[in-house]
Formats: sequence, C-alpha cells, structure tokens
Amino acid sequence: MGHRGKRKPLPAEPIAAHIESFAHDGKGIAHVDGRVVFVDGALPGEDVTFVYTEIKRDYAAGRVVEIVTASPDRVPARCRHFALCGGCSLQYLSEDAQIALKEDLLLDQFRRIGKVEPAAQFPPLRGPHWSYRSRARLGARYVAKKGRELVGFREHASAKIVDMTDCPVLHPALGERIQAFAELIEGLSLRERLPQIEAAVGEERTALVFRVLEDPTAEDFARLARFGKDQGLDVYIQREGRDSVAPVYPETAHDLSYSLPEWEVTFRFGPLDFTQVNMAINRQMIDQVMQVLDPQPEERVLDLFCGLGNFTLPLARRAGHVTGVEGGAEAVARAIRNAADNGIGNVEFHVADLSKPESCGSWAGREYHKVLLDPSRSGALEILQCVPNWKAGRIVYVSCNPSTLARDAGVLVHEYGYRLLKAGVMDMFPHTAHVESIAVFER
Repeated sequence: MGHRGKRKPLPAEPIAAHIESFAHDGKGIAHVDGRVVFVDGALPGEDVTFVYTEIKRDYAAGRVVEIVTASPDRVPARCRHFALCGGCSLQYLSEDAQIALKEDLLLDQFRRIGKVEPAAQFPPLRGPHWSYRSRARLGARYVAKKGRELVGFREHASAKIVDMTDCPVLHPALGERIQAFAELIEGLSLRERLPQIEAAVGEERTALVFRVLEDPTAEDFARLARFGKDQGLDVYIQREGRDSVAPVYPETAHDLSYSLPEWEVTFRFGPLDFTQVNMAINRQMIDQVMQVLDPQPEERVLDLFCGLGNFTLPLARRAGHVTGVEGGAEAVARAIRNAADNGIGNVEFHVADLSKPESCGSWAGREYHKVLLDPSRSGALEILQCVPNWKAGRIVYVSCNPSTLARDAGVLVHEYGYRLLKAGVMDMFPHTAHVESIAVFER
C-alpha cells in the first residue's frame, strides 16, 4: 500500500525529437515512444532535444534544451525576461507566423469541435506588437533572500514572480516603470503584505490599484501619494473587495477614458472595470463589427455581454434601438452613464446572468433584426436557447476562446439553421497563444 504515492523520477537526459505541429496553446507536438509530447519552446518542422517536465499515461510535456534544426519562422525573443516570464509564450515566432498559427487554430477548432467550416475568411486584424497592453495585473513580493521587492508577471507554470526590470509588451506608462514600482513598495511598512498591483492605462490618465492585506500607516499613505504626484499617476489602495478601492492620489477619484472618434463616442471607466487590453485592436474590432453587422436606422439590435457599452454605443449611432445586456450591475451602471454622457438615448440596458436564460427578463423573448455576442472564455451556450425567439437575420460573435466559439457555432449551424458566413482572427494579444476572433452567421 505504502508504495503507491512514489513517483518515478523523470529522465534527466535530453531526448531528441522532431516537432510535427502546434498544440492550441502554442507548444510544439512530437511523438516519442508512442506518446504525444507537448514541447514548450519548439516550433513545427524543428529537430530539437528536450527534457521531460511531466509524464502521464497517454501524454507528456517537456521543454526545449537545444534547437538542432531551426524553423525559418524562428526569431530571437526581444525581451530579456522571455525565457522565464509567463506573460508571453511566442516571442520566438515571427509576427506573420503567429497570425498564421492563430488562423489555423481557429479553423481547426471549428472543424473538430463544431463540425463547421466558414464559407470565407476575414483578413486578420493587426496592430502594434509591442507596448500594446494597456491593462495588467502585476504580482508583487518581497524576497528576503534577495533583500528586495520583485514586481512583474509570474514565471511559466509557477507562483514565483519574475525578477523584471521592464516589459516591452506593456504600455510604456507601465512597462518602463516596473523598477520604480518595486522601489516604491520596498520602502513601505507593508511591503510583505502587498501581493499585487492592478494597472490600467486610459488616454489621459494611468491608474494603479495596490492590493493591501493590512491598513497602510500614515507614512505609507504619504509615500504612495508622493509617488503618484511625482510620476503623474492615479494611485489607489484596495483593502478588501472591489468596493473597498479608495483613492490615495489625487484625493478624489478620476475616471479613465478612451474614445472612438469615428463613432463620436468617449467611454469613461474605473481602474478595475473590464476594458480590452489592446486599444488599437479594439478600435479596429469595433469598426469591423459595425461593417459586418451593418445596423440600419429602422433595426433593433441585441448586444449580449455588453460590458460598459464598448459595442452598444457605436451600434446605437446607426441602429434604431439597441438593447445591451450584461451580468455585472456595476458594468451596466457604467454603460448607462456612458450612454447619457454621449447623449445617446436609443439604448436600454439590463442586468442578467446570461448563463441562466430562465432568469432573463422580457428582453430575451423579443424579436431583433441583428444580434451581437461577446462572451467571456466560457462562451454563450446557455443563452443560445433564446435564439429562436429573436428571429435575427444575422448574428455576429466576438470570441476570446476558439473552442467555445466552435462549440457554439455548431449549435447555431446544426440546431438553429444558421450559416457560418465568415470568420477571422484579431491579434489582440501578440506573443501569446491567446486567440481573439470574430464570426458572422446568417439565417
């Protein structure tokens, strides 16, 4: 009995392998001893040596030791922390090859999971590959052994925080200040009780929310306020849940904002509100949705998972009436305020848990000409049972997870008689295996 928990040690010797293809998370796939091995850091077509990091009965995982024959798509990683940092996974893959990988993954998921195939493909939406990320959750930890504070992303598959000096994918307001954040926290009395910073960049202001596990001293407050003033940043502390977020500098909280000049809309949001991380791609994505949904002055449009109105308000500039629905009451309050601030009156908003259609209000039983879905990673499966009520001629689905998009596409096509007209990827998260995509369905 006592021997069952004993794990066989992993072989220490590097093993040779040929990488055949990509897995959905960007790892290379090889076959060794009749078993699939997912090799971190390897590209299709490469001959590599790797060491095992995990061996299960039907698959194994490993990480590259040496590239014996390199892929023509391999490029040097630009960031000095890339080998350790879990923030990016694909910096060694050229930009064009990253896009091609994401397109292949999307089509593969459609075929395998949804048993559907788009009739056509959108050209990919592309934006800046560096300095693009306008929001981040940065870990913070005081490491006694090093005698200093570390601030940054976590290491690959680890809770450890990378010893970072800067980050080239973050907006410069954040990425160039990593060292400054670490030095600030190092001088606080509660440096060992401050696990993270939530950072958000707007067009005119940048906000930092320091999560603290005990109350700061008067000296801590003075230090945080001085830092905010010197660096031109809005500084907040968060002691408990979201409602405990309190401004330190300036003393009154100011909204962050971003604008969509083409649609004459400006959004205001708080430092913890959900907004897209890549503002350049967000603008292109909204333009694309407007083009393919093509709302007309006499049409009613339903916008599900509407957040603070990112799509709702531009749609309302063209459509007759737009109904926005979102699970979070705070986001809906924000959307209502944004509509009022922009003088948009042809919208209504509802708070509803879209994973429980039975609890949805009267809006779920109405008819709409067109529907937009923009769910979280878990997709929109439950609310699709309301599709027959809506009788929508066109549905546009924006997704951050190709496998749940593929599953839901299968339902729309095989159960509700829609055609998958067109789909494509949007490069929202360069250098990661994260795939953002858009799909258009017609009845």
